[in-house]
Amino acid sequence: MSEKKRKILTGTQKAKIALEALKEQKTVNEIAQEYGVHPTQIGLWKKALLENASQLFEVKRGSKPLDPQSDPVRLYAKIGQLNMELDWLNTRTGH
Repeated sequence: MSEKKRKILTGTQKAKIALEALKEQKTVNEIAQEYGVHPTQIGLWKKALLENASQLFEVKRGSKPLDPQSDPVRLYAKIGQLNMELDWLNTRTGH
């Protein structure tokens, strides 16, 4: 008896299958047969999609989080440090 190899699907593929199930243009069994997955699994993906869909639209508007690398105070401090190092190098080499 040969064992079936488990099918690995990406999140995008699972979402596509769940959306197809939501459209209800085909039965879950037809979709399962088409993609080679168990109908119960499609039901779970459909349920997960419905439960988590609202999170897509709960994005807060407003200022984006400040990137620590672009902090103006830190950048001005770095510029000052580099200018001092350049001045020191210029005085050592006689320029």
